Amino acid sequence: MVRAILTDIEGTTTSVSLVFDCLFPYARARMGDFVRENGQDPAVREQLDAVARESGRSLNDDEAVAQLIQWIDQDRKITPLKALQGMIWEAGYLKGDFTGHVYPDAVQRLRQWKAQGLDLNVYSSGSVKAQRLLFGHSDAGDLTPLFSGWFDTQLGPKREADSYRAIAGQIGLPPGDILFLSDIKEELDAAQEAGMRTAWLVRGAIPDPDAVHRQVTGFGQIEVSPDPLAGS
Repeated sequence: MVRAILTDIEGTTTSVSLVFDCLFPYARARMGDFVRENGQDPAVREQLDAVARESGRSLNDDEAVAQLIQWIDQDRKITPLKALQGMIWEAGYLKGDFTGHVYPDAVQRLRQWKAQGLDLNVYSSGSVKAQRLLFGHSDAGDLTPLFSGWFDTQLGPKREADSYRAIAGQIGLPPGDILFLSDIKEELDAAQEAGMRTAWLVRGAIPDPDAVHRQVTGFGQIEVSPDPLAGS
C-alpha cells in the first residue's frame, strides 16, 4: 500500500520549458547585478564561498559570477548555483514576472492524494527555496500546503540510492511504502534500488518497451490504491 508520494518537479509536475526558457535565462541575465548588489549579505556570501570550493580555486566576485553563468549554460546541478538562482527567482515571483507552471493533471491528482491522506513530498535538483517558490506562486495558486517534505541535493545526488534511503528515513516510512515519480530513468533506478516504488512520467515521449519502470503519460494514469498503478 502506498502511503507517501515523492515527486520530481522538472518534466514531472512542471514543463521543462519553464526552467529552460524562463527561469534559467532570468537568473543568468541578473546574476552579475545580484552578486554586486548583495555580495555582502551573509546568505549570499555563504553561497559564493561554496562556489569557490566547488570550483577548487579562489574566486573574486566577478570570477564567481562567470563560473555560475558557465554552470547555468552547462545545466549543472550544483548546490550553491541552485541556492543563488532561488534567491533571484524569489524576486521574480514576487514581482509577478512569471508564475510557476504545474500541469493541471498534476494539480488535480496531488489534491486528490492529499484529501485521501497520502503524505506528499518533493525531491528536486532545484533548491528547497526554489521548490517552495514554484509551488507557492503556481498557475493554480499556492500549492505548498499540499506538501509535507521538501528535499534537494544538499541531502544527496538524485541518481544515488542512498539519497532515497535518507529521504525515506526523514519521511518516516519504509521505502516500499513510497512511490517516486520522475521523468529521468537514472533517478528512478536509484529510487528502485533503495526499495521505493516508481512511476516514469513520459509526457510527449515514446515509451520504452524495455523499461523496468511502469510508464505513464500523466498523473491521471497513476492510482495508488490498492495497486499504486492500477488502471494505468
